[in-house]
Amino acid sequence: MIDVILKKGKEKAVMQRHPWLFSGAIDKVKGKPANGDVVRLLSTDGKFMAYGFYNDQSRVALRLLEWNEDVAIDGDWFRKKVAVAVASRAELLSDGSTNTCRLIFSEADYLPGLIVDKYADYLSLQILTSGIENNKAVIIDELEKLLQPKGIFDKSDASSREHEGLGASNGGVLAGAHPPEIVEVKENNVVYGINIAEGQKSGFYCDQRDNRHIVAAHTKGKKVLDCFCYTGGFTLNSLKQGAVSVTSVDSSALAIETLKQNIELNGLNADIHRAFQSDVNKQLRKFKEDGETFDLIVLDPPKYAPSRSALDRAARAYKDLNRIAMLLLNKGGLLATYSCSGAMDIDNFKQVLAWAALDAGKEVQFIYQFCQPEDHPVRASFPEGEYLKGLLCRVL
Repeated sequence: MIDVILKKGKEKAVMQRHPWLFSGAIDKVKGKPANGDVVRLLSTDGKFMAYGFYNDQSRVALRLLEWNEDVAIDGDWFRKKVAVAVASRAELLSDGSTNTCRLIFSEADYLPGLIVDKYADYLSLQILTSGIENNKAVIIDELEKLLQPKGIFDKSDASSREHEGLGASNGGVLAGAHPPEIVEVKENNVVYGINIAEGQKSGFYCDQRDNRHIVAAHTKGKKVLDCFCYTGGFTLNSLKQGAVSVTSVDSSALAIETLKQNIELNGLNADIHRAFQSDVNKQLRKFKEDGETFDLIVLDPPKYAPSRSALDRAARAYKDLNRIAMLLLNKGGLLATYSCSGAMDIDNFKQVLAWAALDAGKEVQFIYQFCQPEDHPVRASFPEGEYLKGLLCRVL
C-alpha cells in the first residue's frame, strides 16, 4: 500500500476523524497511486493516521475511511458499511407508511461519494468518487443480497464526477430490471409517482419527508402557495390535510405533469388546485401585480450556494425571494422557507430573512426550525453533512 505523508501541523483534523484531507495538507506521496486507490496516511514522524481514497485531481485529495491500522479495507469492509447503513433505516420503513428513504448518505455512512435511495422495490445509486467507482461491484452485490430489489439504477451526477476526474456515467441499469416509467412509492401514507430515470437528482427529494408532514399540520382551512413544488410533496400533504386551495409553481413541465397525476393517484380534490409551469420569481411578481395573497407559502428552492465563494450572491437571491413571498402573505400568515446550500448555515439564513423582512416592511417571528431527517444523518466529525435547514416564520 502506498504511503502519503501529512504536513507537520495538519494532524488535528485527521485525529478528530474529519473525512476530508485537502491537497495542501499533503507533504509527499511515496509512489504513484491511481485515483481511487486506498492509501495509508502517515504523520511526518511515520505514525499511522488513517486509510483513505486517493485522488490527485480533486481538491479533496484524500477521503479518509478508517483510523484503525489493523482493519483491512477490503470487500468485507465495504459490505459491512453497506449493511450497517441499511439496517439503521429499518425502523423508518417498519410500519408500512413509508417505503422510500435514503439508505446510504455518503460520508455520514462512512462511504464517501455513495448515495443510495430506495424507491419501493427499486434502488437509485449515485457514485461520485473514484474510490466508490472502484468498489461498486461489491457494493451493488451487497445491496442485492440485503434487499433483493427489482432493479438498481445509476443516477450519478456528471458534474460531481468531473471534480474527481471521472468520466460521465453510462447511466442505466446496474442490476436487475429497468424501472418502469413511473414507480409508485409511499411516504407518510401519501403516494407519489416517481420517474427514477428522468427525474431530478436521484428521482425524488426524500430529505423533506418530515418537513412536509410538519408544514401540512398548519394548512387546514388555508390558502397555500407551494413554490419549487417539483412533483408535489408539500402540495399533496396540504391538500390531504384540508387546505381550502393550493397553488403550485415549478419551472419543469415534467414535474407539473407528475404532480397532477399524483393528485389523482391520491384521490385528492383537483378542483381546489392550480399549477403554473413558470419561473418562481417571475410568477411571484405576477401574483403581486394581480393582488393575490396567501395564508401559507412554501419556498423550497434549489441550491443557490454550491460553495462558500457563491455565498454572497446566494444571500441576495434568498433575500429577494423571501422578500416578495412576505409581501404576498396575509397578516399573520406563515412562511415555510428552506435552503439546501451547505455553505448557508442557519445563523446566516436567519440574518437573510431578517434583511428580507426589513425590506418588505414586515415583522417576522421564527416559530419552528426545520432540518434534514434521520435517513440523512449528520456525522459528528463531519458537520459539512448538514445541508438542509429551514424556518417556519409568522409574518406580521
